[in-house]
Amino acid sequence: MTNDEIFSKVQAIIVDQTGEDKQKVTLTTNIKEDLDADSLDIFEVINEIEDEFDIKIETEEGIETVSDLVTFVEKQLAQEQK
Repeated sequence: MTNDEIFSKVQAIIVDQTGEDKQKVTLTTNIKEDLDADSLDIFEVINEIEDEFDIKIETEEGIETVSDLVTFVEKQLAQEQK
């Protein structure tokens, strides 16, 4: 799965969970600050991402932007393929 495919899925999940405009959700978007996401929003986004990619996200630590989230998913998927 390519970086773009992962981003598209993550973007769709964030748009679905927060109700934000798709154009507002870019790689540089800060999830909490730019999207006004509270802890419940972030929890729901993470749950959806875990289900979509069949991975486990143990902590939100270090995940501030959409790019951080995409990178995390990429690393998890790469580990599972080994």
